[in-house]
Amino acid sequence: MMKDLKDRKVGDIVTEDYRAAEVFKGYGIDYCCGGNQSLGQAASDKKIDVAELELKLNNLDTVAASRHLSFSDWKLDFLSDYIVNEYHNKVYRVLPELMNYLEKIVKVHGANHPELKEISKLFSLINTELPIHQHQEEDVLFPAIKELVNTDSSEAKRIISSQFAQMMDEHELIGGTMDKIKVLSKNYVVPADGCNTYRVTYRLLEEFEDDLHAHVHLENNILFPKALTLAE
Repeated sequence: MMKDLKDRKVGDIVTEDYRAAEVFKGYGIDYCCGGNQSLGQAASDKKIDVAELELKLNNLDTVAASRHLSFSDWKLDFLSDYIVNEYHNKVYRVLPELMNYLEKIVKVHGANHPELKEISKLFSLINTELPIHQHQEEDVLFPAIKELVNTDSSEAKRIISSQFAQMMDEHELIGGTMDKIKVLSKNYVVPADGCNTYRVTYRLLEEFEDDLHAHVHLENNILFPKALTLAE
């Protein structure tokens, strides 16, 4: 029997079955920072037939996904560590590499492709802000979540409640900046005169965006809501 999904939040749909992320990616639907929108609203915004989306989401066995893990069943302290090891550490490694590639292609191709200068400027913002954001999570928010999993600490509850809005706002900033890069790069399509470094840079940017969506989804739609519930 087909599920009626149009009133379900897109973030909840991905939380229930991560393979839905592949469907949303194909239609350009934001399931991480935009995870609170309903499927019907997302379809309307993208001018997509919601029935077409529902059909694909009701047949996820035909979708190949890179991950199919039951993140929502994990304990919050374990999930916090997973996020750091799977995503934060990779961000620290990849950011300087990507900045270096962007600077190279701006020098070589910037005159013919002025959008590269704007892309580099936007990614420089991410390069500055995302590590600061991650360190705040690692040093303040995640330890409070771990503390609350094991105790009834009032201080941990206070920290979680006070950090939530800031973390969500910073996710919006970083995700929105990455969205602008995607538009400027025309969905990471390399122009005809693009060199091999150009191709590598755009491939890495697209991979970075994919990781960012998965990373923010785990925090916005699973870790943070459950932590807030514990803190109530």
